[in-house]
Amino acid sequence: MQSFSGNARYEPAGGMNYRIGRLDGDEDLTGVLSVEEESFTNPWTREMYAAELLNRAVCHIYVVRTAEVPVVGFCAFWLVCDEIHINNVAIRPAWRGQGIGTALMAHVIAEAGALGATRATLEVRASNTGAIALYQSLGFEVAGTRRRYYTHPDEDALILWHEHV
Repeated sequence: MQSFSGNARYEPAGGMNYRIGRLDGDEDLTGVLSVEEESFTNPWTREMYAAELLNRAVCHIYVVRTAEVPVVGFCAFWLVCDEIHINNVAIRPAWRGQGIGTALMAHVIAEAGALGATRATLEVRASNTGAIALYQSLGFEVAGTRRRYYTHPDEDALILWHEHV
């Protein structure tokens, strides 16, 4: 097996293995930006992430690495008091449907709990039924709607909460 950096190693039934760990340097950030470009109609920029990363006590970014692709997915969240707010989470389209997103989110929730979080929240496009199903499978529940929260195209966001991280 090839070695590659990361904290937690996962080997799902399909035999592919990957690691989930904290963002580690500019190469990881470049990978996150690439995933953003592939996944979102209004992706965050390097400057936006650089500003976020100035406050490492609040901003946390975990990436999914494989031996073949340095960053196949990521999750960025803020830790504020005893809550996390998940800002962005994405898996490269070619890698979706393999359980990576579920493993990433479960890892992030566990890490947040270890950091003292007791609750988690996020917004998701109302039309993103796959993501909604994933979040609900992990214990998130719809708590409300933010009208016209998203642009490109304009769309409502569902607000989801996980009350017992």
